Amino acid sequence: MNKTWKLWLMSLVAVFVLAACGTAPTEDKPKVDEPPVTEDEGQEDSSGESAEEAYPMTVTDAIGNEVTLETAPSSIVSMQPSNTEILFALGLADEIIGVNDYDDYPAEALEKEKIGGMEFNVEKIIELDPEVVFAHNMSYAGSEDGFDQIRNAGIPVFVVENATNFEDTYKTIETIGQLTNKVEEADQIIDEMKTKIEDVLAKVKDIDEEKTVFVETSPAPEIYTPGQGTFVQEILDMIGAKNIADDQEGWFVMDPEEIVNRDPETIIVMYDYIDTAVEDVYARDGFDTIKAIQEEQVIQVDENLTSRTGPRLAEGLEAFAKAVYPEAFGE
Repeated sequence: MNKTWKLWLMSLVAVFVLAACGTAPTEDKPKVDEPPVTEDEGQEDSSGESAEEAYPMTVTDAIGNEVTLETAPSSIVSMQPSNTEILFALGLADEIIGVNDYDDYPAEALEKEKIGGMEFNVEKIIELDPEVVFAHNMSYAGSEDGFDQIRNAGIPVFVVENATNFEDTYKTIETIGQLTNKVEEADQIIDEMKTKIEDVLAKVKDIDEEKTVFVETSPAPEIYTPGQGTFVQEILDMIGAKNIADDQEGWFVMDPEEIVNRDPETIIVMYDYIDTAVEDVYARDGFDTIKAIQEEQVIQVDENLTSRTGPRLAEGLEAFAKAVYPEAFGE
């Protein structure tokens, strides 16, 4: 791994640890002070209020700031991959004018103007002059000055809450849908996610023996793994699998010898920036005694399916279920 990439990875892992380690989901969710509206301007929603009547809309974001939108935004900058995936799923491809450097899904996101990554380009965002910027609580700390510059330029910034479970994710999709006048679309996304989850859980509910699983999010020598308070833990609990790292909170480094001692039946690899990621796990010194190695149960799962808290999270649960219990899916 080159030095620049490793530094970026470690900074991202540190952010995740701070967000998840030893903390419960926050109670201060973003709230909408006006009733939700439907997509077409002037069309009434279920409460009988038209889109025209719903705006201006004042909302309170994840950091407690009140944000006012005069109309449903026709130009949007998204500063987080999860926000971007939600916005595209809501049908806002034309409205999105700027995205994070790491946004790669859907493919259309690659064609949008880039505004930077962990260090975003304030001048570029101001130049794009969107009607709203969707930021994220996970990357807000330490960047307050940049966000203040954007606000001072007259551009509203809505900071999205860091979702820590499925219910938080549904709430995020619902909130963004309300803010962008895409309530029906948001409800449909949530319903489709719940339907997929129900289908997956129905397939694994009759599994007789709980399998033990080790999930690694970075390779040796610093093998990071998720414990309690993470999406991975929630997913493993839902599908009836035992996380061998569930005795600690958040993301942490586990010693290879300890992995061998805990002897997982399945190893899930959640990174793909190394072409030989799976092969490297099989080749590690001392790992040949692990059941997962002996039974060739080292499976690679797309990290974005569980790290990006948006519509594809249900697909992440399905990918985990298939990796751990392939027999439940006829595989």
